[in-house]
Amino acid sequence: MTSKKLVNTVAGCADDALAGLVACNPNLHLLRGHRVALRSDLDSLKGRVALLSGGGSGHEPAHAGFVGKGMLTGVIAGAVFTSPAVGSILAAIRAVAQAGTVGTLLIVKNYTGDRLNFGLAREQARAEGIPVEMVVIGDDSAFTVLKKAGRRGLCGTVLIHKVAGALAEAGVGLEEITNRVSVVAKAMGTLGVSLSSCSVPGSRPTFELSPDEVELGLGIHGEAGVRRIKMASADEIVTLMLDHMTNSSNVSHVPVQSGSSVVLMVNNLGGLSFLELGIMADAAVRSLEGRGVKIARALVGTFMSALEMPGISLTLLLVDEPLLKLIDAETTASAWPNVAKVSVTGRKRSRAAPAEPLEVPDSTATGGLASGQTVLVLERVCATLLGLEEHLNALDRAAGDGDCGTTHSRAARAIQGWLKEGPPPASPAQLLSKLSLLLLEKMGGSSGALYGLFLTAAAQPLKAKTDLPAWSAAMDAGLEAMQKYGKAAPGDRTMLDSLWAAGQELQAWKSPGANLFHVLTKAVQSAEAAAEATKTMEAGSGRASYISSARLDQPDPGAVATAAILRAILEALQHKGV
Repeated sequence: MTSKKLVNTVAGCADDALAGLVACNPNLHLLRGHRVALRSDLDSLKGRVALLSGGGSGHEPAHAGFVGKGMLTGVIAGAVFTSPAVGSILAAIRAVAQAGTVGTLLIVKNYTGDRLNFGLAREQARAEGIPVEMVVIGDDSAFTVLKKAGRRGLCGTVLIHKVAGALAEAGVGLEEITNRVSVVAKAMGTLGVSLSSCSVPGSRPTFELSPDEVELGLGIHGEAGVRRIKMASADEIVTLMLDHMTNSSNVSHVPVQSGSSVVLMVNNLGGLSFLELGIMADAAVRSLEGRGVKIARALVGTFMSALEMPGISLTLLLVDEPLLKLIDAETTASAWPNVAKVSVTGRKRSRAAPAEPLEVPDSTATGGLASGQTVLVLERVCATLLGLEEHLNALDRAAGDGDCGTTHSRAARAIQGWLKEGPPPASPAQLLSKLSLLLLEKMGGSSGALYGLFLTAAAQPLKAKTDLPAWSAAMDAGLEAMQKYGKAAPGDRTMLDSLWAAGQELQAWKSPGANLFHVLTKAVQSAEAAAEATKTMEAGSGRASYISSARLDQPDPGAVATAAILRAILEALQHKGV
């Protein structure tokens, strides 16, 4: 079965992709009749060297994303994973020559089709009297023994685009640019790893991997790598990659050792999430610095992809200060990242968190429960939530990601750990404020934020008084904050429904002579009834609001959790006879 692709036609996808890039980038022009993109200011390059590169489509943003001042003059694109036509390459050479450039350097990745087609176009252009040179880039560090075809051209080619572009922009001649980038190309290596293959539009995936396998040392055309390894952690995979790339017994290794200075490229092969890309980048930085390698610059992003392949490649380029200046030189190429011109290694990466404000003595410190009673109440609440974990997760799976119970259990364990550190504050206001901070930090998700809002707001009325009217006012303040920021209202099928029902009953505490347990019992019963009633409500807020009401035949897990918390508080207080 072929994979799904957002294309108009399989045959026209490469043309459409290049046309889309040019349509959205005023700095580019298409060359009529050819799949060629050129700088729109081509006529301004008179007297300078032109740089042309290219290859098959499917490697976006390479190659057209690197056309611009300070990088490439133009690119020639083939069909997906197919070398461009000789006629189009020759047309691009003629176009830049007619614009008044003094020579053209072809930057070609080491693949047979690219070498042949670019080479033939070069020979034809030279026969016409156009000065053309060609460098073939092979930066693949996968093979431990020398292959007749040589090292494949991979993401390191983009660094050659950058170095050559900076030299050309500075007015350096064709022969010197050719010689200098040839030297640079020998000082770098690239290695790729992928979780699965990719698929050319209209075709099946190019290879299959078992769920527990990872492909190491693969190229950028969907071809399999040099070996398959078992799935492992990001740190372990990066360590394996760097060991392979720098092993001196590997004929294609990069001679990086302790004390070396490098440019690191962490390249998304097309389908890796940004989250995973960041994890792999962090692992690469830590691993290299742990080896004593200085990372002069780190480029993280998608530079040379293999369609939707979920993997990365790591590129290491040995650099000195003159070479770094070329890497740092300005460019208008849209796909080149805005990298800070400072070393990654040795840079301060964190700052101290702000100090907690000093606690103001609270006049209500003696108005709350005794410390031991507070602990018993909180322990009862924690035990209740831990016991409900699977039930709440099951309820949440109908309308969310099934983690409501896990989130509440995380909060419960955080409170249990906090209680082990020492007695809780005697002041109700300080107790709620501390619990708020704890849940905001440890609970996570929207539930953590909502509980944090509720407790922070509820603490405010309790700073002055802690009698029953003050606790009723605290409930009002918490509910108001939840509605203000959470945008939920009673009847929206959220945790607010049970809390709101309880809050209405707690209004009775504001009347003289109100009984603590009588009112609290009615509040808990109302909360439980409201939680049960949410099964017939249509969700108006939260993630459940995106789900068809026909699928929501269970009560809201957040409402069930808050009702259970209130029940646990009541039972703990009754047990102690407060």
